Amino acid sequence: MAVPIVSFVGNSGVGKTTFLEHLIRELKSRGYRVAAIKHDAHNFQMDYPGKDTHRLTEAGSDIVMISAAGKLALLEKVAEERSLDDLVAMISDRVDIVLTEGYRRAAKAKIEVSRRDFGSELVAQPQDLLALVTDQRFDLEAPHFGLSDASGVADLLVRRFGLTPAGKPAAATG
Repeated sequence: MAVPIVSFVGNSGVGKTTFLEHLIRELKSRGYRVAAIKHDAHNFQMDYPGKDTHRLTEAGSDIVMISAAGKLALLEKVAEERSLDDLVAMISDRVDIVLTEGYRRAAKAKIEVSRRDFGSELVAQPQDLLALVTDQRFDLEAPHFGLSDASGVADLLVRRFGLTPAGKPAAATG
């Protein structure tokens, strides 16, 4: 079975990253291997002038990797943005679920984070919504969760995708 991908979408500033932090901690506490992919429409920069990685990139290297005992980073010049499916293919054998922030146009299950203070318009199409994380009520069939209910959303993801923690057999249902 393919690794499930769930995109967390919503307007800027509504708390997508904050909610994802709590959800990732909740899933990790349950033994799941989680990948997070952040979409950035602003051409992010991870290496800065004066850093070795920046110097190697500026010298013309197409790919720069930096590796340490606890982490690895790959910086690659690309002619065009990679699709979400391409990115997931690079890591899918090492995780149980992929959570994205952004990718509102991707044809993936979506959970929208919405706060009353930022308006009542949703960015996702209702048929694409797996759930809403919100402090307001919408007239939609998708389940609604509070802004701090990471445990409830984790339960939904486990049920919806039949997740089992890495290395543990699926529980028998009856």
